[in-house]
Amino acid sequence: MPQLGYALSSEEHGPLELVRNAARAEQAGFEFALISDHFHPWTDRQGESPFVWSVIGGIAQATERLRLGTGVTCPTIRTHPAIVAHASATAAVMMEGRFFLGVGSGENLNEHILADRWPPTRDRLDMLEEAVEIIRELWTGKLVSHRGRHYEVANARLYTTPDAPPDVIVAAGGEASAELAGRIGDGLVVTSPDEDTISKFAEGGGDGKPRIGQCHVCWAETEEEGLRTALEWFPNIALGGELTQELPQPAHFEQAAELLSEDDIADIAACGSDPGRHAEMIQRFVDAGCDHVYVHQIGPDQDGFFDFYESELLPRFSSD
Repeated sequence: MPQLGYALSSEEHGPLELVRNAARAEQAGFEFALISDHFHPWTDRQGESPFVWSVIGGIAQATERLRLGTGVTCPTIRTHPAIVAHASATAAVMMEGRFFLGVGSGENLNEHILADRWPPTRDRLDMLEEAVEIIRELWTGKLVSHRGRHYEVANARLYTTPDAPPDVIVAAGGEASAELAGRIGDGLVVTSPDEDTISKFAEGGGDGKPRIGQCHVCWAETEEEGLRTALEWFPNIALGGELTQELPQPAHFEQAAELLSEDDIADIAACGSDPGRHAEMIQRFVDAGCDHVYVHQIGPDQDGFFDFYESELLPRFSSD
């Protein structure tokens, strides 16, 4: 049976609400959570984007068992990898062994804010590989100097470090990133049930490592209400191709979303209150090779979702 987790959507919820939702997820029986790390939301309607590292500190105090990772942090452009190493080491200490660092090559939406150039995919993957090397070296607590192709670090040492380094889970959406994730990561994150990506991860060195999939849902009393809510609050999940990596502004995502309909949402998200439909969407990730699935409840009604999953879905996927 897969382990089920919960998606803490920083684009839709403020910092105090995210802390509350993490505690509620633990209470409901979810085993882990990933929290998104954005500077901007995808659309203005979503309306939030708190600083993830501050929120993690609150979650550390509000939970006892829930494992938590970033889903995902881009440690390459907006934030130098040495700063990510510093922030994540402190988070790992506060979470007392329950933290993992999710990383990815980022989106222009968040990484352009300091007027940096947005590199092509191959360069972003090279930057990510070098960034992970720096982060892991700094986690040792030793004095680090680094002069690489993309980054320099001069006589830096982290004094607050966890007893054991966190796992680094790498996001992938194609063959090149999946191969990199298998080679440098302790696990994989995917946002679609793509067997080819997961197979390439295994071929790259990821065989036997955790494979985490993000499943989008919108619990509501009716399917119609769920589809309407999902299209209003999170239409970007239905955008295909490389748009999500390339568009720089929430307004651009809103313009692209005008081309979408509820039918587009229905293909990729379980909407409504049919447990079978929700289980089907989760099972798609399991069938593709994921052994962990974290569920993103779209929209404001998190309490209804938690009650529904606690009674209807978590028992279905329990190994007890």
